[in-house]
Amino acid sequence: MSGQCACTGEPRLLVPDVGTIVDVRDETASGDVKTFRIALDDPQAEWRHLPGQCAMVSVFGVGEAMISITSSPTRGWPLEFSVKRVGRVTGALHDLHPGDKVGLRGPYGNHFPAEEWKDRRLVFIAGGIGLAPVRCLIDWCLAHREDFGHIDIIYGARSPGDLCFKTDLFDRWPREKDTEVHLTVDEGDQEWTGPVGFVPPFLEEIGPSPENAVAITCGPPIMIKFVLQTLARLGFTDDQIVTTLELKMQCGVGKCGRCNIGEKYVCVDGPVFTLSEIRELPDEF
Repeated sequence: MSGQCACTGEPRLLVPDVGTIVDVRDETASGDVKTFRIALDDPQAEWRHLPGQCAMVSVFGVGEAMISITSSPTRGWPLEFSVKRVGRVTGALHDLHPGDKVGLRGPYGNHFPAEEWKDRRLVFIAGGIGLAPVRCLIDWCLAHREDFGHIDIIYGARSPGDLCFKTDLFDRWPREKDTEVHLTVDEGDQEWTGPVGFVPPFLEEIGPSPENAVAITCGPPIMIKFVLQTLARLGFTDDQIVTTLELKMQCGVGKCGRCNIGEKYVCVDGPVFTLSEIRELPDEF
């Protein structure tokens, strides 16, 4: 499959390059999720990533955090990172503006094996900020639309104001060939006319067929737990279900030990795993 960026830089796994924030976009009404577009100051250092990979973003004087790359490789640089304010580093990142400098190194981890899904139907299931890493894959698949079958995008958030990537959800993705977007919220408001309810029962109501399909899910752990149960009832096998464990990543190079589960290191062997692979992990997980 073609469509990769023409990047010439080598991966930077240990020493960050300096980048500049070129744009900041609020994704939610509360402002707790923002998308940052970051360009490297040295274009010759631009490296290539694959859908599902992460990068380490540094806020100078504060620290660094492992963050999923939100933009598709087909779009090249600047890269996009959608970040929820949850701690010291992400809070400091939220306080930055276009023109501010950050550090960037990567890419880390494996990727969604979309090259193995040719001609298969794709079912994307995400909740909240979990749409961020999935968005990268969705855009990559849409850039290679002829290689895949029907695409369902099933997404939920706490409220209409918490839905991320509204232009994608309401405008860009629904216009794509043989692509359906299904949205639900935990609690509606006076202007919301769509479905109200949690993602797992919404998924069961939609009832995507498992025949020649792959299901990709990302979101809060409690959502994923019940999504997996729902997919099983719909007839999806463990090999047909793919998810990510990037919340456990820290150093990115398999040295700090924070993300090891048995013999697996999420930052090296993941963050993308099939459910079959996850079931082989020790009970501690």
